[in-house]
Amino acid sequence: MWTSGGINKLKIYRSLGVGEIWIWKDSPIAVHVLLIRWDPKERMRFTKVKLENWRNFLGVEVSLERRVFLVGPNASGKSNFLDAFRFLRDIADAQGGFQWAVDKKRGGVSQIRSLHARRHSNIAIEVEVDIGTNGPWTYRLEFNQDNRKRPIIRREVVTKDGELVLERPDDDDREDEKRLTQTHLEQLNANRPFRELQEFLAKVRYLHLVPHLVREPDRSVGRTRDPYGGDFLEQLATTNKRTLASRLRRITEALKIAVPQLEQLELHRDEKGVPHLRGLHRHWRPKAGWADRRTVLRRHTSASRIALDPSRREPPSFAGRA
Repeated sequence: MWTSGGINKLKIYRSLGVGEIWIWKDSPIAVHVLLIRWDPKERMRFTKVKLENWRNFLGVEVSLERRVFLVGPNASGKSNFLDAFRFLRDIADAQGGFQWAVDKKRGGVSQIRSLHARRHSNIAIEVEVDIGTNGPWTYRLEFNQDNRKRPIIRREVVTKDGELVLERPDDDDREDEKRLTQTHLEQLNANRPFRELQEFLAKVRYLHLVPHLVREPDRSVGRTRDPYGGDFLEQLATTNKRTLASRLRRITEALKIAVPQLEQLELHRDEKGVPHLRGLHRHWRPKAGWADRRTVLRRHTSASRIALDPSRREPPSFAGRA
């Protein structure tokens, strides 16, 4: 990243995941490497993904940067693409496994395999993971189903920095084909040579925030780390106060583009201790007060609609429209 700012912003850039800053001021250029002191495990990330016959993708191969934005119309395959990473997490997770990830979680091979698959019917997922100093890991899994529609592994390959660590089927698999109903990724006694890769995949988090669950946290009482946002505000409430305040300020500045009247966002607990997101807006009444999460989300949604379609006629105050 190029910047003409001062070194007082380096901490901000580091928190955003920027690895290197070039500061230009009065001709000289100063280079600041920000990630060299990071724990290698914290730097682990996906750098490439390849899918074959996965969902609506007949074939895709793409390199990934540290931050990726996936954009497309409804039903174009965004969630299916992301589900490939969740699928590997479900296998590597101690409470999951290959059979559970395919049959119980996704309804079987026939529900996963692309409808365009013809000559080659194996489903394949291949990912490359960068761990920083020790070279990249590559994991490839190919699977299909047997005559009883039971998920069967056709190939499982692990490499590290280009060197082969695991390749299946092996001689033991050929002698006992039932072994091919489980991956080595999910077996502690088998994944020791690539345990750090397994631990990374098991920590993958999938978030698909559903607005009405965020607005109504009572619907997900008792859930923790809910991928659909039931306890999203509760997670925010446990964030370090200074960190949370900084993030809310940045969000507020971004939202002001669509909602100029927005002055401040705040996480507030009601008398029952339930967290709510509320906003303070400029108003014709000097002491109009705070708006609760429903009003905040309703106004921001209306403002977003206006930004996307200026022909829509909305009241100037965005009031009374859901």
